[in-house]
Parts: sequence; C-alpha cells; structure tokens
Amino acid sequence: MKFPPENPLFLQKAQSTLSDYLTLTKPGITLLVLVSMGVGFFLASGGDVSLILFIHAAIGTLMIAGGTAAHNQFIERDLDKKMIRTVKRPLPARKIRPVHALIFSLSLMIIGFLYLFFLVNPLTGFISALTSVLYLALYTPLKRISFINVMVGAVPGALPPVGGWVAASGSLTDPVAWILFAIVFLWQVPHVIAIAWLCNDDYRTAGFRMLPESDKRGFVSALTILGCLILLFPVSYFLYLMNMASLFYLFGAVAAGLLFFYSGLRFQLSRTKDNARKVLYGSLIYLPVVWVFILADLFFAWIL
Repeated sequence: MKFPPENPLFLQKAQSTLSDYLTLTKPGITLLVLVSMGVGFFLASGGDVSLILFIHAAIGTLMIAGGTAAHNQFIERDLDKKMIRTVKRPLPARKIRPVHALIFSLSLMIIGFLYLFFLVNPLTGFISALTSVLYLALYTPLKRISFINVMVGAVPGALPPVGGWVAASGSLTDPVAWILFAIVFLWQVPHVIAIAWLCNDDYRTAGFRMLPESDKRGFVSALTILGCLILLFPVSYFLYLMNMASLFYLFGAVAAGLLFFYSGLRFQLSRTKDNARKVLYGSLIYLPVVWVFILADLFFAWIL
C-alpha cells in the first residue's frame, strides 16, 4: 500500500479540499481588493516604492479580505441554501463543515490584522479590521432589514485603496486617499444595484431586502445609479487636478466613465433586467480600466 501522499485518491481529495477553502475566500473579490489596495499604495509611494512593504501589505490584505469573505459565507450559510446563485458554495453544498469554516475565517482575519499591525503599521491594521467589522457586523445583517444596506456596504468596499495609501504613507489626512475612496464607493453602488435587479427573485427567496424589493418600478434605483455615475466624472477628475495623474489617466477615466454612464442612462430610460445587465457589464469594465490607467500612468512617470 502506498503512503497516503502518493495515493492518487488522497491527492485528489486534498486538491478538492484546498479548492473548496479557496472558493470560500471569494478569490475574484479578494483579488479586486488587493488591486485596489495596490493602487492606493503606489499612488502614496510616489517615486519611492518599498517592495518589501508592499509585499507585507499584500499578504495581510489577502488574509483579512479572504477571511472576511469566508466568515460572511459562514454567517449566511443557511440563506445561501435558498438561492440558485449560491447553493453550490462549499458550505451549503456541505463540502466544508461550518465549524471548520468558522475557525478558518476567524484565523485568517486575526492573523491578517496582526500581520498588518506589526509588519506594516498599526493604522493599516485598524483600517482593515474596520473594513471587516463594517462588512460583517453592519452590512451583512442589514441585507435582511433595509435596502440602505447598499450604501452601507459600499463603505467597507471602498476602504481598500485607503488602506493601501495608509500602508505606504502612514497617514489618513491626505485628500487623495479619500478621492480613491469616493471612486470605489460611487462605482460600487450601481454595481450592487444592478446585481440586485438581476438576482431579485433569489434575494427575495432568501429574505434579503435589496433595493428592487421596495422599488418595484425602479425609479429610486435608476436615479441612484445615474447620480453615482454623474458624480464619478468630477471625482475622477480631482486626481488629475491634484497632479496625482496625467492626461493619459484622465482620458482613460473619462472614456470608461462615458461607457458606464451610457449603460446607466439606458437603465434610466427603460428599467429592464437586460439594461441592468448592461450596467453590471459597465461596472465590470469601469473600475479595472481606471485602475489600469492609474498604474500605467505611474509606471510611465517612473521610467521617463
């Protein structure tokens, strides 16, 4: 008989278990959090980037973001069973025991906080901890109480670039950090409302009170989306105005903003699921494009 590590069935089971735990951390969202943190970090660093400090910030961010995502799934495991979009997640599918998910998520969050606190700076640790607390203790329960959860949830969602800024600078006072916060906040609200429109039946089944549930005709949803998309133009312009980015960035941000705005305008004129899907697609394009243009702008400034 082969030693267990050489046994194909053992290796297959181990690989499957690791994949389930990785899924629990929502790697797609966690990666976006990491990139957003990186944008704040590199902008704050200017031309003096400490790669060692960035690696420490990235490791701590990955742990606390992954732990927060996993703990959210632990809290909502019974509700996830009721929704088509979440029923195959590791906990409702019984691939991971709840107690194991609890230990895993808490361990990641605590170790991530301590890692950032001691190896980056205490303020970065506290901002990351605040992100987790707001998401888990405020946003998560609010989803079953009031549609205002959309606005509340956008706050922790917009804190990663602020955390990156603080990791590099050690300060919260620079307005640029809060411009980055505003960009992500104003992006996230239309993004979440679009998802809520597309998944409203699922959310209703699970008892979530998302905006479409109390806004049957979509007037509030459409106005909220359009208002956020309009505000994104002056907010993104502030980075250029404060000499934190060049015309190259501004061109990319405006182009992405116009595409995003067009999708929101179509939803304003006709509040259908098809147009909500276009808003979602616009959101999936907008933020990555803005981040890429900021990072490319910084790269060109370093090499020229």
